[in-house]
Amino acid sequence: MTSTLDSEKSRISKGKYITGTLMWYYKICPREVWLMSREINPFQDFEPLDYGRFIHEKYYKDETKEVALEGIKIDLIKENTIYEVKTSDRYLEASLLQLKYYLYRLYKRGIRVKGELHIPEKKKIIKVELDENAIKEVEEAIESIKQIIEKDRPPPPKKTRYCARCAYREFCWA
Repeated sequence: MTSTLDSEKSRISKGKYITGTLMWYYKICPREVWLMSREINPFQDFEPLDYGRFIHEKYYKDETKEVALEGIKIDLIKENTIYEVKTSDRYLEASLLQLKYYLYRLYKRGIRVKGELHIPEKKKIIKVELDENAIKEVEEAIESIKQIIEKDRPPPPKKTRYCARCAYREFCWA
């Protein structure tokens, strides 16, 4: 596969890509996808975000970190495996989609690697490979994200189980 194929599907507009963060938010809340796509960023001093940064430093301080590729930041790469590190498994479905997206983006550039989702506080590792089902899931998410982003207004706020710990909470419910 070539980077041309990668750019056709994963691009939102010229020079701008769907990010791993947008993939993650897609599984949590479409409104967050729209807000983040407009660079309306969540409150950066939000405690869960700080905790995530702490976990990366505590468990992976001696590892190569954060390899960036147009729109994605891979937490760690080691021995033909990419690692996504999360603080908990609360957002497991979103975290797995994010990791599949990273694998997909690399695959579209001709790079075949495996993935592992690490949740160090729970001593949990979930292995992920990019198979036909994962490719289909990622491509469907890409199309849905594009539809959300193309709207002039954000989707209306909708209470979910994630709202209480959301960095956008005040934006939606104030």
